[in-house]
Amino acid sequence: MTPSPIWATPFLDDHHRALAARLAEWSIPHVEEEPADFGPPVRTMLRALADEALLDLIIPAAGSTLAVDVRSVCLIREILAYRSGGLADTAFVMQGIGTAPLWLAGGGALAGEYLDRARQGRTIAAFALTEPDAGSDVAAVATTAVRDGDDYVLNGTKTYITNAGIADHYVIVARTGEAEGARGLSAFLVDADTPGLSAETQDFVAAHAGGILRMNDMRVSASRMVGAPGSAFKLAMQTFDIFRVSVGAAALGFARRALDETVERVGSRAMFGKPMAAIEGVQSKIADMTVALEGAGLQVYRAAWSKDAGLGRCTREVSMAKLVATEAAQEVVDTAVQLFGGAGVLRGSIVERLYREIRPMRIYEGASEVQKLVIARDILKPRS
Repeated sequence: MTPSPIWATPFLDDHHRALAARLAEWSIPHVEEEPADFGPPVRTMLRALADEALLDLIIPAAGSTLAVDVRSVCLIREILAYRSGGLADTAFVMQGIGTAPLWLAGGGALAGEYLDRARQGRTIAAFALTEPDAGSDVAAVATTAVRDGDDYVLNGTKTYITNAGIADHYVIVARTGEAEGARGLSAFLVDADTPGLSAETQDFVAAHAGGILRMNDMRVSASRMVGAPGSAFKLAMQTFDIFRVSVGAAALGFARRALDETVERVGSRAMFGKPMAAIEGVQSKIADMTVALEGAGLQVYRAAWSKDAGLGRCTREVSMAKLVATEAAQEVVDTAVQLFGGAGVLRGSIVERLYREIRPMRIYEGASEVQKLVIARDILKPRS
């Protein structure tokens, strides 16, 4: 892949640039992007990521500083998205999202065992929060967890859950009722073979391991609660604070690949007796794609730098990065499809796959419209 100009900015340190250079040359294992069963390719990818010590960067070891270098996560996601597509990128980041609540809550012996296996790529992790009527509005979660002696009994449905059906364990958010709204939610660590838990796959526009989880009188020991009662919303927000900006980085990777493919296409294809690259209208579109992409990259890595610099939650910066990068990437990939013409909508072509990969990114982990609300509310809140 071609080096990104963003990697030379002051937002990255030498060890980030060394990581980017190493990943640009890494022999990523080839896996089928649209398999009938996502389990085997995801496990193959996780073992390769673990062997390359990349999972160490998103699952802190016990006794470590218990922190994640967000710029490293962003670089890894950008490069995986560019070089290997959505399966590699999703496999990587979900190991982080599916385990972060465990170490954010303080870990413990049980959590340490699960974290070690996930870090080694031996198990698949998942985080189950979204429901049919509760997505961006976390306070609307309706799944219940009722105390019964030493157990909790969970009932409800989760949907659009990445790794549903192939995960070995889930962190599931349910309503325990300590307070109204988001403050009455708790998280539970649940093994995939727990009686009362079932999974059903969903078919997404982009090839994606995910689906529905149903809990029918599922009994879970109270010792399986992650953190304190009523702390799930805080744990979820802390998790998304770490990983949300990296959604923008993955979008950069998809869009950068689309731009490079387009540059090659217009340089080799003739139209009206001359190369497409010589047509001023095409040149204008290439310029627009480049400007949008590089501007979005600066937003992403500024937000990641802010997180790593310890400047707080950086809510506005992270939301701006996610919003700008995913919207810009959609524009870049759409333009790529347009310039490819009929070949751009041919099922299985690179830009067609990129088009399907990029579209959901404007929705998950906070839709673009929600990010605008977050940004505006942060700007409008009273200043002391």
